[in-house]
Amino acid sequence: MEKLNVLDWRQPRIRLLHLSWFAFFLTFVVWFSHAPLMVYLKEALNLDNDQVKALLILNVALTIPARIVVGMLVDRFGPRLVFTGLLLSGGAVCMVFSMAQTFEQAAILRFLLGFIGAGFVIGIRLVGEWFPARQVGVAEGIYGGWGNFGSAAAAMSLPTLALLYGGDDGWRYAIATTGLVAMLYGVFFYWRAHNTPKGATYFKAKKGGALEVTSRGDFILLLCMNVPMYAALGVLTWKLSPSNIGLLSSAGAWSIGVGLLLLFVVQTIQVYRVNKENITTPVPEMHRYSFRQVAILNVSYMVTFGSELAVVSMLPLFFMDTFSLEPVHAGLMASGYAFMNLAARPGGGWLSDRLGRRKTLSVLIAGLTVGYVVMSQIDSSWLLPLAVVMTMCCSFFVQAGEGAVFAMVPLVKRSMTGQIAGMTGAYGNVGAVIFLTVLSFVDPSVFFLVIAAFAAVVFVCVQFLQEPKGHTAEINEDGSVELIEVS
Repeated sequence: MEKLNVLDWRQPRIRLLHLSWFAFFLTFVVWFSHAPLMVYLKEALNLDNDQVKALLILNVALTIPARIVVGMLVDRFGPRLVFTGLLLSGGAVCMVFSMAQTFEQAAILRFLLGFIGAGFVIGIRLVGEWFPARQVGVAEGIYGGWGNFGSAAAAMSLPTLALLYGGDDGWRYAIATTGLVAMLYGVFFYWRAHNTPKGATYFKAKKGGALEVTSRGDFILLLCMNVPMYAALGVLTWKLSPSNIGLLSSAGAWSIGVGLLLLFVVQTIQVYRVNKENITTPVPEMHRYSFRQVAILNVSYMVTFGSELAVVSMLPLFFMDTFSLEPVHAGLMASGYAFMNLAARPGGGWLSDRLGRRKTLSVLIAGLTVGYVVMSQIDSSWLLPLAVVMTMCCSFFVQAGEGAVFAMVPLVKRSMTGQIAGMTGAYGNVGAVIFLTVLSFVDPSVFFLVIAAFAAVVFVCVQFLQEPKGHTAEINEDGSVELIEVS
Protein backbone atom coordinates (compact mmCIF):
# COMPACT_ATOMS: atom_id res chain seq x y z
CA MET A 1 0.00 0.00 0.00
CA GLU A 2 1.31 3.45 -0.96
CA LYS A 3 2.51 5.40 2.06
CA LEU A 4 0.74 8.67 2.83
CA ASN A 5 3.35 11.42 3.25
CA VAL A 6 1.61 14.42 4.84
CA LEU A 7 4.72 16.58 4.30
CA ASP A 8 4.75 16.17 0.53
CA TRP A 9 3.18 19.50 -0.38
CA ARG A 10 3.83 18.82 -4.06
CA GLN A 11 0.81 16.50 -4.11
CA PRO A 12 -2.50 18.37 -4.60
CA ARG A 13 -4.33 15.89 -2.32
CA ILE A 14 -1.89 16.59 0.53
CA ARG A 15 -2.40 20.34 0.16
CA LEU A 16 -6.16 19.75 0.15
CA LEU A 17 -5.91 17.63 3.31
CA HIS A 18 -4.13 20.42 5.17
CA LEU A 19 -6.57 23.02 3.88
CA SER A 20 -9.44 20.85 5.14
CA TRP A 21 -8.27 19.90 8.61
CA PHE A 22 -7.33 23.49 9.39
CA ALA A 23 -10.80 24.67 8.33
CA PHE A 24 -12.31 22.07 10.66
CA PHE A 25 -9.81 23.09 13.38
CA LEU A 26 -11.02 26.69 13.17
CA THR A 27 -14.68 25.67 13.46
CA PHE A 28 -13.85 23.93 16.76
CA VAL A 29 -11.85 26.92 18.00
CA VAL A 30 -14.88 29.15 17.33
CA TRP A 31 -17.35 26.59 18.71
CA PHE A 32 -15.52 26.24 22.03
CA SER A 33 -14.06 29.75 22.28
CA HIS A 34 -16.29 30.63 25.24
CA ALA A 35 -15.40 27.65 27.45
CA PRO A 36 -11.88 28.66 28.61
CA LEU A 37 -13.06 32.26 29.10
CA MET A 38 -16.21 31.40 31.02
CA VAL A 39 -14.86 32.86 34.26
CA TYR A 40 -14.56 36.28 32.57
CA LEU A 41 -17.88 35.93 30.79
CA LYS A 42 -19.61 34.95 34.02
CA GLU A 43 -18.33 38.07 35.78
CA ALA A 44 -18.98 40.48 32.89
CA LEU A 45 -22.58 39.34 32.34
CA ASN A 46 -23.26 38.62 36.03
CA LEU A 47 -24.25 35.00 35.37
CA ASP A 48 -25.25 32.47 38.01
CA ASN A 49 -24.30 28.77 37.87
CA ASP A 50 -27.56 27.72 36.21
CA GLN A 51 -27.08 30.28 33.46
CA VAL A 52 -23.54 29.02 32.86
CA LYS A 53 -24.90 25.47 32.53
CA ALA A 54 -27.54 26.75 30.13
CA LEU A 55 -24.89 28.31 27.88
CA LEU A 56 -22.95 25.04 27.81
CA ILE A 57 -26.06 23.09 26.82
CA LEU A 58 -27.17 25.64 24.23
CA ASN A 59 -23.72 25.46 22.63
CA VAL A 60 -24.34 21.86 21.52
CA ALA A 61 -28.14 21.87 21.11
CA LEU A 62 -28.26 22.93 17.45
CA THR A 63 -25.39 20.68 16.35
CA ILE A 64 -27.53 17.54 16.06
CA PRO A 65 -29.93 18.88 13.38
CA ALA A 66 -27.17 21.05 11.91
CA ARG A 67 -25.05 18.03 10.97
CA ILE A 68 -28.01 16.50 9.15
CA VAL A 69 -28.76 19.73 7.26
CA VAL A 70 -25.11 20.42 6.42
CA GLY A 71 -24.71 16.88 5.14
CA MET A 72 -27.54 17.46 2.68
CA LEU A 73 -26.09 20.82 1.61
CA VAL A 74 -22.66 19.27 1.00
CA ASP A 75 -24.08 16.57 -1.25
CA ARG A 76 -26.08 19.21 -3.14
CA PHE A 77 -23.67 22.17 -3.43
CA GLY A 78 -20.23 20.71 -2.71
CA PRO A 79 -17.82 21.06 0.26
CA ARG A 80 -15.99 24.11 -1.07
CA LEU A 81 -19.02 26.39 -1.06
CA VAL A 82 -20.58 24.99 2.13
CA PHE A 83 -17.35 25.15 4.17
CA THR A 84 -16.80 28.74 3.03
CA GLY A 85 -20.34 29.71 3.99
CA LEU A 86 -20.05 28.03 7.40
CA LEU A 87 -16.76 29.75 8.24
CA LEU A 88 -18.07 33.16 7.16
CA SER A 89 -21.42 32.91 8.96
CA GLY A 90 -20.04 31.17 12.06
CA GLY A 91 -17.22 33.69 12.35
CA ALA A 92 -19.69 36.57 12.08
CA VAL A 93 -21.96 35.15 14.81
CA CYS A 94 -18.89 34.58 17.01
CA MET A 95 -17.88 38.23 16.66
CA VAL A 96 -21.40 39.36 17.58
CA PHE A 97 -21.34 37.00 20.59
CA SER A 98 -18.21 38.76 21.84
CA MET A 99 -20.29 41.94 22.11
CA ALA A 100 -23.15 40.38 24.11
CA GLN A 101 -24.26 42.50 27.09
CA THR A 102 -26.96 40.30 28.62
CA PHE A 103 -27.49 36.61 29.32
CA GLU A 104 -30.37 36.49 26.84
CA GLN A 105 -28.17 37.83 24.03
CA ALA A 106 -25.38 35.41 24.90
CA ALA A 107 -27.82 32.47 25.07
CA ILE A 108 -29.34 33.15 21.62
CA LEU A 109 -25.95 33.62 19.98
CA ARG A 110 -24.46 30.55 21.67
CA PHE A 111 -27.40 28.50 20.42
CA LEU A 112 -26.80 29.75 16.88
CA LEU A 113 -23.08 28.97 17.14
CA GLY A 114 -23.94 25.31 17.65
CA PHE A 115 -24.40 25.24 13.86
CA ILE A 116 -20.66 25.62 13.29
CA GLY A 117 -20.18 22.29 15.07
CA ALA A 118 -21.39 20.70 11.84
CA GLY A 119 -18.17 21.71 10.07
CA PHE A 120 -16.73 18.26 10.67
CA VAL A 121 -19.21 16.69 8.23
CA ILE A 122 -18.06 18.81 5.29
CA GLY A 123 -14.47 17.66 5.22
CA ILE A 124 -15.43 13.99 5.46
CA ARG A 125 -16.92 14.18 1.97
CA LEU A 126 -14.15 16.45 0.69
CA VAL A 127 -11.29 14.23 1.88
CA GLY A 128 -13.16 11.16 0.64
CA GLU A 129 -13.27 12.70 -2.84
CA TRP A 130 -9.51 13.26 -2.96
CA PHE A 131 -8.08 10.05 -1.49
CA PRO A 132 -8.32 6.47 -2.79
CA ALA A 133 -9.95 3.76 -0.67
CA ARG A 134 -6.57 2.36 0.41
CA GLN A 135 -5.61 5.70 1.99
CA VAL A 136 -8.93 7.24 2.95
CA GLY A 137 -8.88 5.87 6.52
CA VAL A 138 -5.65 7.52 7.59
CA ALA A 139 -6.52 10.71 5.64
CA GLU A 140 -9.91 10.99 7.38
CA GLY A 141 -8.18 10.24 10.69
CA ILE A 142 -5.73 13.08 10.21
CA TYR A 143 -8.57 15.39 9.21
CA GLY A 144 -10.69 14.45 12.24
CA GLY A 145 -7.93 14.14 14.83
CA TRP A 146 -6.02 17.30 13.99
CA GLY A 147 -9.21 19.27 13.46
CA ASN A 148 -10.71 18.08 16.74
CA PHE A 149 -7.68 19.53 18.49
CA GLY A 150 -9.21 22.96 17.91
CA SER A 151 -11.10 22.77 21.22
CA ALA A 152 -7.89 22.02 23.13
CA ALA A 153 -6.06 24.77 21.23
CA ALA A 154 -8.77 27.24 22.24
CA ALA A 155 -8.43 26.20 25.88
CA MET A 156 -4.66 26.65 25.80
CA SER A 157 -4.42 29.90 23.84
CA LEU A 158 -7.47 32.10 24.44
CA PRO A 159 -6.92 32.87 28.16
CA THR A 160 -3.40 34.03 27.31
CA LEU A 161 -4.69 36.06 24.36
CA ALA A 162 -7.27 37.70 26.64
CA LEU A 163 -4.50 38.70 29.05
CA LEU A 164 -2.43 40.10 26.20
CA TYR A 165 -5.33 42.28 25.08
CA GLY A 166 -5.74 43.34 28.71
CA GLY A 167 -8.51 45.26 30.43
CA ASP A 168 -12.01 44.14 31.33
CA ASP A 169 -12.83 43.45 27.68
CA GLY A 170 -9.78 41.33 26.87
CA TRP A 171 -11.94 38.20 26.72
CA ARG A 172 -14.23 39.88 24.21
CA TYR A 173 -11.33 40.71 21.90
CA ALA A 174 -9.99 37.16 22.20
CA ILE A 175 -13.33 35.63 21.17
CA ALA A 176 -13.80 38.20 18.40
CA THR A 177 -10.33 37.33 17.07
CA THR A 178 -11.33 33.70 16.56
CA GLY A 179 -14.37 34.80 14.57
CA LEU A 180 -12.33 37.16 12.41
CA VAL A 181 -9.70 34.51 11.67
CA ALA A 182 -12.44 32.03 10.69
CA MET A 183 -13.98 34.54 8.26
CA LEU A 184 -10.64 35.37 6.65
CA TYR A 185 -9.81 31.69 6.28
CA GLY A 186 -13.22 31.09 4.74
CA VAL A 187 -12.29 33.43 1.89
CA PHE A 188 -8.87 31.75 1.54
CA PHE A 189 -10.48 28.29 1.54
CA TYR A 190 -12.84 29.24 -1.29
CA TRP A 191 -9.87 30.52 -3.28
CA ARG A 192 -7.67 27.44 -2.82
CA ALA A 193 -9.95 24.41 -2.33
CA HIS A 194 -11.66 22.30 -4.99
CA ASN A 195 -14.40 19.71 -4.57
CA THR A 196 -12.60 17.00 -6.54
CA PRO A 197 -9.24 16.35 -8.19
CA LYS A 198 -8.90 17.73 -11.69
CA GLY A 199 -10.97 15.72 -14.15
CA ALA A 200 -12.97 13.84 -11.51
CA THR A 201 -16.77 13.93 -11.21
CA TYR A 202 -18.58 15.26 -8.14
CA PHE A 203 -21.52 12.89 -7.75
CA LYS A 204 -24.74 14.28 -6.30
CA ALA A 205 -27.60 12.44 -4.66
CA LYS A 206 -30.48 11.92 -7.09
CA LYS A 207 -32.99 13.36 -4.62
CA GLY A 208 -32.65 15.93 -1.85
CA GLY A 209 -34.46 16.50 1.42
CA ALA A 210 -33.78 13.12 3.04
CA LEU A 211 -31.37 10.21 2.91
CA GLU A 212 -32.15 7.83 0.07
CA VAL A 213 -32.29 4.09 0.83
CA THR A 214 -32.62 1.18 -1.54
CA SER A 215 -34.99 -1.33 0.11
CA ARG A 216 -38.15 -1.47 2.23
CA GLY A 217 -36.28 -2.88 5.22
CA ASP A 218 -33.74 -0.06 5.04
CA PHE A 219 -36.60 2.47 4.90
CA ILE A 220 -38.00 1.15 8.19
CA LEU A 221 -34.54 1.11 9.77
CA LEU A 222 -33.93 4.72 8.67
CA LEU A 223 -37.14 5.84 10.39
CA CYS A 224 -36.08 4.01 13.56
CA MET A 225 -32.62 5.61 13.50
CA ASN A 226 -34.18 9.09 13.30
CA VAL A 227 -35.97 8.62 16.65
CA PRO A 228 -32.91 8.91 18.98
CA MET A 229 -31.93 12.25 17.45
CA TYR A 230 -35.30 13.78 18.26
CA ALA A 231 -35.23 12.12 21.69
CA ALA A 232 -31.86 13.77 22.40
CA LEU A 233 -33.28 17.17 21.46
CA GLY A 234 -36.22 16.43 23.76
CA VAL A 235 -33.81 15.69 26.62
CA LEU A 236 -32.00 18.99 25.99
CA THR A 237 -35.36 20.79 26.12
CA TRP A 238 -36.16 19.05 29.42
CA LYS A 239 -32.80 20.18 30.84
CA LEU A 240 -33.71 23.79 30.02
CA SER A 241 -37.22 23.47 31.50
CA PRO A 242 -38.34 24.92 34.87
CA SER A 243 -37.77 21.55 36.58
CA ASN A 244 -34.03 21.84 35.82
CA ILE A 245 -32.11 24.93 34.69
CA GLY A 246 -35.23 27.02 34.13
CA LEU A 247 -34.14 28.91 31.00
CA LEU A 248 -37.43 27.94 29.35
CA SER A 249 -40.90 28.47 30.76
CA SER A 250 -43.26 25.51 31.01
CA ALA A 251 -45.17 26.81 28.01
CA GLY A 252 -41.94 27.26 26.06
CA ALA A 253 -40.71 23.75 26.86
CA TRP A 254 -44.05 22.22 25.87
CA SER A 255 -44.09 24.26 22.66
CA ILE A 256 -40.64 23.01 21.70
CA GLY A 257 -41.66 19.45 22.54
CA VAL A 258 -44.72 19.66 20.31
CA GLY A 259 -42.62 21.31 17.61
CA LEU A 260 -40.11 18.43 17.71
CA LEU A 261 -42.94 15.92 17.37
CA LEU A 262 -44.40 17.76 14.38
CA LEU A 263 -40.93 18.06 12.83
CA PHE A 264 -40.45 14.31 13.19
CA VAL A 265 -43.77 13.70 11.41
CA VAL A 266 -42.79 16.09 8.62
CA GLN A 267 -39.40 14.43 8.22
CA THR A 268 -41.02 10.99 8.14
CA ILE A 269 -43.27 12.16 5.30
CA GLN A 270 -40.25 13.60 3.51
CA VAL A 271 -38.31 10.34 3.91
CA TYR A 272 -41.25 8.48 2.39
CA ARG A 273 -41.53 10.98 -0.47
CA VAL A 274 -37.84 10.61 -1.35
CA ASN A 275 -37.87 6.81 -1.06
CA LYS A 276 -41.37 5.97 -2.34
CA GLU A 277 -40.10 4.72 -5.69
CA ASN A 278 -37.30 2.66 -4.15
CA ILE A 279 -39.56 0.81 -1.69
CA THR A 280 -42.19 -0.01 -4.29
CA THR A 281 -39.92 -0.83 -7.22
CA PRO A 282 -36.81 -3.04 -6.79
CA VAL A 283 -33.57 -1.08 -7.17
CA PRO A 284 -31.00 -2.64 -9.55
CA GLU A 285 -28.39 -4.59 -7.61
CA MET A 286 -25.48 -2.44 -8.80
CA HIS A 287 -27.08 0.71 -7.31
CA ARG A 288 -28.00 -0.76 -3.92
CA TYR A 289 -26.26 -0.12 -0.64
CA SER A 290 -27.03 -1.45 2.83
CA PHE A 291 -28.34 1.15 5.28
CA ARG A 292 -27.57 -1.37 8.02
CA GLN A 293 -23.94 -0.36 7.51
CA VAL A 294 -24.84 3.25 8.28
CA ALA A 295 -26.83 2.26 11.37
CA ILE A 296 -23.87 0.29 12.76
CA LEU A 297 -21.52 3.21 12.10
CA ASN A 298 -24.03 5.53 13.82
CA VAL A 299 -24.10 3.59 17.09
CA SER A 300 -20.34 3.04 16.92
CA TYR A 301 -19.78 6.80 16.75
CA MET A 302 -22.34 7.31 19.49
CA VAL A 303 -20.26 5.26 21.91
CA THR A 304 -16.88 6.60 20.73
CA PHE A 305 -17.26 10.34 20.10
CA GLY A 306 -20.33 10.53 22.33
CA SER A 307 -18.41 9.14 25.28
CA GLU A 308 -15.45 11.40 24.48
CA LEU A 309 -17.59 14.54 24.66
CA ALA A 310 -19.19 13.36 27.90
CA VAL A 311 -15.93 12.31 29.58
CA VAL A 312 -14.07 15.47 28.55
CA SER A 313 -16.86 17.48 30.18
CA MET A 314 -16.59 15.72 33.56
CA LEU A 315 -13.00 14.47 33.81
CA PRO A 316 -11.38 17.62 35.34
CA LEU A 317 -13.99 17.66 38.13
CA PHE A 318 -13.57 13.89 38.58
CA PHE A 319 -9.82 14.25 39.12
CA MET A 320 -10.33 17.25 41.39
CA ASP A 321 -12.80 15.43 43.64
CA THR A 322 -11.08 12.04 43.61
CA PHE A 323 -7.52 13.20 44.26
CA SER A 324 -8.21 16.56 46.01
CA LEU A 325 -6.45 18.57 43.30
CA GLU A 326 -6.57 22.27 42.54
CA PRO A 327 -8.68 23.12 39.46
CA VAL A 328 -5.63 24.02 37.33
CA HIS A 329 -3.83 20.77 38.18
CA ALA A 330 -6.99 18.72 37.66
CA GLY A 331 -7.42 20.28 34.21
CA LEU A 332 -3.85 19.41 33.28
CA MET A 333 -4.28 15.81 34.43
CA ALA A 334 -7.49 15.48 32.45
CA SER A 335 -6.06 17.09 29.30
CA GLY A 336 -4.20 13.89 28.41
CA TYR A 337 -7.54 12.41 27.36
CA ALA A 338 -8.09 15.05 24.66
CA PHE A 339 -4.45 15.20 23.57
CA MET A 340 -4.62 11.61 22.35
CA ASN A 341 -6.70 12.88 19.41
CA LEU A 342 -3.60 14.01 17.53
CA ALA A 343 -2.25 10.48 17.12
CA ALA A 344 -5.09 8.11 18.04
CA ARG A 345 -7.67 9.13 15.45
CA PRO A 346 -5.24 8.97 12.49
CA GLY A 347 -3.98 5.71 13.99
CA GLY A 348 -7.48 4.24 13.94
CA GLY A 349 -7.88 5.20 10.29
CA TRP A 350 -4.48 3.73 9.43
CA LEU A 351 -5.31 0.44 11.15
CA SER A 352 -8.62 0.33 9.30
CA ASP A 353 -6.85 0.75 5.95
CA ARG A 354 -4.33 -1.96 6.82
CA LEU A 355 -6.32 -4.58 8.76
CA GLY A 356 -9.87 -4.17 7.48
CA ARG A 357 -12.86 -2.11 8.58
CA ARG A 358 -14.81 -4.60 10.71
CA LYS A 359 -11.80 -6.21 12.40
CA THR A 360 -10.27 -2.88 13.38
CA LEU A 361 -13.51 -1.43 14.72
CA SER A 362 -14.22 -4.62 16.68
CA VAL A 363 -10.83 -4.54 18.40
CA LEU A 364 -11.11 -0.84 19.24
CA ILE A 365 -14.67 -1.07 20.60
CA ALA A 366 -13.59 -4.05 22.73
CA GLY A 367 -10.61 -2.02 23.97
CA LEU A 368 -12.68 0.98 25.01
CA THR A 369 -15.18 -1.34 26.74
CA VAL A 370 -12.40 -2.74 28.92
CA GLY A 371 -10.94 0.75 29.34
CA TYR A 372 -14.15 2.20 30.78
CA VAL A 373 -14.58 -0.81 33.08
CA VAL A 374 -11.10 -0.16 34.49
CA MET A 375 -11.78 3.59 34.76
CA SER A 376 -14.84 2.79 36.87
CA GLN A 377 -12.46 1.35 39.47
CA ILE A 378 -10.36 4.52 39.86
CA ASP A 379 -10.60 5.96 43.35
CA SER A 380 -8.42 7.87 45.84
CA SER A 381 -6.39 4.73 46.60
CA TRP A 382 -4.90 4.80 43.08
CA LEU A 383 -1.62 6.51 42.34
CA LEU A 384 -2.42 9.68 40.38
CA PRO A 385 0.06 8.93 37.53
CA LEU A 386 -1.50 5.47 37.13
CA ALA A 387 -4.97 6.98 36.90
CA VAL A 388 -3.79 9.46 34.24
CA VAL A 389 -2.11 6.70 32.21
CA MET A 390 -5.29 4.60 32.41
CA THR A 391 -7.47 7.43 31.11
CA MET A 392 -5.04 8.01 28.24
CA CYS A 393 -5.05 4.31 27.35
CA CYS A 394 -8.84 4.27 27.31
CA SER A 395 -8.81 7.48 25.29
CA PHE A 396 -6.61 5.88 22.64
CA PHE A 397 -9.24 3.19 21.95
CA VAL A 398 -12.06 5.77 22.00
CA GLN A 399 -10.48 8.15 19.52
CA ALA A 400 -8.94 5.46 17.34
CA GLY A 401 -12.47 4.02 17.16
CA GLU A 402 -13.69 7.38 15.87
CA GLY A 403 -11.03 7.23 13.16
CA ALA A 404 -12.07 3.69 12.22
CA VAL A 405 -15.73 4.71 11.92
CA PHE A 406 -15.01 7.54 9.51
CA ALA A 407 -12.51 5.43 7.60
CA MET A 408 -15.56 3.57 6.30
CA VAL A 409 -18.17 6.35 6.02
CA PRO A 410 -16.90 7.63 2.61
CA LEU A 411 -16.97 4.07 1.22
CA VAL A 412 -20.67 3.34 1.76
CA LYS A 413 -22.15 5.47 -1.04
CA ARG A 414 -20.05 8.28 -2.54
CA SER A 415 -22.94 10.48 -3.73
CA MET A 416 -24.49 10.51 -0.24
CA THR A 417 -21.33 10.71 1.87
CA GLY A 418 -22.31 14.13 3.24
CA GLN A 419 -25.69 12.91 4.48
CA ILE A 420 -24.24 9.68 5.89
CA ALA A 421 -21.46 11.60 7.63
CA GLY A 422 -24.02 14.09 8.94
CA MET A 423 -26.18 11.38 10.47
CA THR A 424 -23.20 9.52 11.93
CA GLY A 425 -21.75 12.75 13.32
CA ALA A 426 -25.11 13.67 14.85
CA TYR A 427 -25.15 10.34 16.67
CA GLY A 428 -21.92 11.41 18.40
CA ASN A 429 -23.85 14.31 19.94
CA VAL A 430 -26.76 12.00 20.74
CA GLY A 431 -24.35 9.82 22.70
CA ALA A 432 -23.01 12.82 24.60
CA VAL A 433 -26.55 13.85 25.61
CA ILE A 434 -27.40 10.31 26.73
CA PHE A 435 -24.22 9.81 28.77
CA LEU A 436 -24.27 13.27 30.37
CA THR A 437 -27.90 12.73 31.32
CA VAL A 438 -26.92 9.42 32.96
CA LEU A 439 -24.13 11.25 34.81
CA SER A 440 -26.66 13.67 36.30
CA PHE A 441 -28.28 10.72 38.13
CA VAL A 442 -25.32 8.48 39.10
CA ASP A 443 -21.77 8.74 40.45
CA PRO A 444 -18.76 8.63 38.06
CA SER A 445 -17.99 4.93 38.62
CA VAL A 446 -21.49 3.91 37.51
CA PHE A 447 -21.28 6.44 34.66
CA PHE A 448 -18.17 4.71 33.27
CA LEU A 449 -19.82 1.29 33.64
CA VAL A 450 -22.90 2.48 31.72
CA ILE A 451 -20.68 3.58 28.81
CA ALA A 452 -18.93 0.19 28.94
CA ALA A 453 -22.29 -1.58 28.78
CA PHE A 454 -23.32 0.49 25.74
CA ALA A 455 -19.98 -0.33 24.13
CA ALA A 456 -20.46 -4.06 24.73
CA VAL A 457 -23.78 -3.94 22.86
CA VAL A 458 -22.17 -1.97 20.03
CA PHE A 459 -19.37 -4.57 19.83
CA VAL A 460 -22.01 -7.18 19.01
CA CYS A 461 -23.54 -4.90 16.36
CA VAL A 462 -20.15 -4.36 14.71
CA GLN A 463 -19.89 -8.09 14.02
CA PHE A 464 -22.63 -7.58 11.40
CA LEU A 465 -20.67 -4.85 9.58
CA GLN A 466 -19.84 -5.79 5.99
CA GLU A 467 -16.44 -5.03 4.49
CA PRO A 468 -16.65 -2.77 1.41
CA LYS A 469 -15.66 -4.86 -1.60
CA GLY A 470 -14.86 -4.04 -5.19
CA HIS A 471 -16.72 -1.02 -6.56
CA THR A 472 -19.94 0.91 -6.08
CA ALA A 473 -21.94 2.36 -8.97
CA GLU A 474 -22.63 6.11 -9.16
CA ILE A 475 -24.70 7.95 -11.77
CA ASN A 476 -23.31 10.99 -13.59
CA GLU A 477 -25.50 14.00 -14.30
CA ASP A 478 -25.72 12.88 -17.95
CA GLY A 479 -27.14 9.52 -16.85
CA SER A 480 -23.99 7.46 -17.45
CA VAL A 481 -22.81 5.01 -14.79
CA GLU A 482 -19.33 5.12 -13.24
CA LEU A 483 -17.75 2.54 -10.92
CA ILE A 484 -15.98 3.90 -7.81
CA GLU A 485 -13.33 1.89 -5.95
CA VAL A 486 -14.30 1.10 -2.31
CA SER A 487 -11.68 -1.47 -1.33
